[in-house]
Amino acid sequence: MEKTDARKHSPETQHQIRKQIIRLRKQGFSNRAVAEGVGISESHASTIWQRYKKEGGKAIQLGRRGRRTGGKRTLSSDQEREIQKALIDMMPDQMKMPFALWTRDAVRLLIKRLYKVDMPIRTVGEYLHRWGLTTQKPVKRANEQNTEAVKKWLDEDYPIIATRAKQQKAEIHWGDETGFQTGANRVRGFAPKGEKPVIRMVAKKSRVSMISSITNGGKVRFMMYQNAMNAELLIKFMTRLIKGSDRKIFLILGNLRVHHGKIVKQWLEEHKEQAEVFYLPSYSP
Repeated sequence: MEKTDARKHSPETQHQIRKQIIRLRKQGFSNRAVAEGVGISESHASTIWQRYKKEGGKAIQLGRRGRRTGGKRTLSSDQEREIQKALIDMMPDQMKMPFALWTRDAVRLLIKRLYKVDMPIRTVGEYLHRWGLTTQKPVKRANEQNTEAVKKWLDEDYPIIATRAKQQKAEIHWGDETGFQTGANRVRGFAPKGEKPVIRMVAKKSRVSMISSITNGGKVRFMMYQNAMNAELLIKFMTRLIKGSDRKIFLILGNLRVHHGKIVKQWLEEHKEQAEVFYLPSYSP
């Protein structure tokens, strides 16, 4: 009989093959004879039989396929929670790191300092994405959005901003604010038909917000905060943004009232050599 790779079979078929191997070996057939009869390699038949002699019926049960939850991750669950707490409660320079705002490089350095793990920058990004800390391009548009105003801004206003940025050697940053909560909105689990699984989970969800900026080159800086955005928080973010840059910042923000606050205008006037803010049309994400 032609031999096949047992790993290519479905879990149910693999289970039946293992049962057949055990049955034939108990009847006195050799591993070679079993292999020929079942259509597997002699070494596989031997492995199953030896495992059965050591572990009994447990040896023919199939394990769960795929990566287990948390498997192959560099950080443990406790370490992940500790990092997330640090991102919310602290800023990089408060932890004596050479960054004013959180970036992938800053998070990477934090992980290295805390756990002696030199994590690839791409893996850091994957962790941030898993934690919900991503800068995303919105796809929804508000009904109140004036599409003509948006088109005018893109066709006329932005080219002027880009030209000025080039002349002043400034760096354009696109600002964004988002909120997220810990824990899944909907949790599901497998159980026998008609029997709902019972799981224990934390009912109270923690809500955190993030203000971030992304450059045209794709570099992201972000700051975590709780409660609602206000002028003081915006100024704090902009202060750290210019602190972490050796170039003038051209920050593009949504046209929200908090972005036009009196103290925001005052701060911008005092730091006009370091930063300028430009506003998108109303309801433009």
